[in-house]
Amino acid sequence: MAHAKNHDYHVLPPSIWPFIASVSAFVMLTGGILWMHDMGPWLFLIGLVGVLYVMFGWWSDVVKESHAGDHTPVVVIGLRYGFILFIMSEVMFFAAWFWSFFKHALYPMGPQSPAIDGVFPPAGIETFDPWHLPLINTLILLLSGCAATWAHHALVHENNRKDVAQGLIIAVVLGMIFTVLQAYEYSHAAFGFAGNIYGANFFMATGFHGFHVVIGTIFLFICFLRVRAGHFTPERHVGFEAAAWYWHFVDVVWLFLFAAVYVWGQG
Repeated sequence: MAHAKNHDYHVLPPSIWPFIASVSAFVMLTGGILWMHDMGPWLFLIGLVGVLYVMFGWWSDVVKESHAGDHTPVVVIGLRYGFILFIMSEVMFFAAWFWSFFKHALYPMGPQSPAIDGVFPPAGIETFDPWHLPLINTLILLLSGCAATWAHHALVHENNRKDVAQGLIIAVVLGMIFTVLQAYEYSHAAFGFAGNIYGANFFMATGFHGFHVVIGTIFLFICFLRVRAGHFTPERHVGFEAAAWYWHFVDVVWLFLFAAVYVWGQG
């Protein structure tokens, strides 16, 4: 009785996951640097496999804790706050790329970019027409966000698991279509990553967004699998909630990218 739990917090047992995650991330980072110096991608891939293994194992433990009843209302609030802080850090991450793009667009002359010669995009850069494939991709991503919202509404307000699954799979398929079209657009770019500041900013900003789309698509697909497995209730669905928040964040970032990089940034 002296060790009986008389609080709403979940005291975690000792875990090896933080250590494995740190080692795997360090190996992946080191491997990435070596890969850039033409020493092969193998160390990077080993680190990546380690990171993916940690993600699967660690989050599986979190799901088990939820089913064991360890996610009390207090713990759920902490999980929500933690994910909100994560999204805020992502906002600042993309703010850096927008800052770089606007800096070079508004002040194209400077000691770091004398070759721009006061013109942005730099002379010879043929930008994408925003009203063709980029606009189609925008509509696809917004429709995917609508499907995720439909799934969330079906769960919270109707507890209609069939509609939840359908909404999630539509969101996943549209996310995959967005990624394929983004890759197609990259393959037809009239400029490269190296040699000009416009290409560097374009591919870093849109490329990292594409990476987040892939992560978000996987996130939603995992939620789809969990719905099929009988997980989530109208009262307890913090994992699904986090996936929906993340997907809407990806939507909003793309709207800013479309408006700033594709429309305003074409010159």
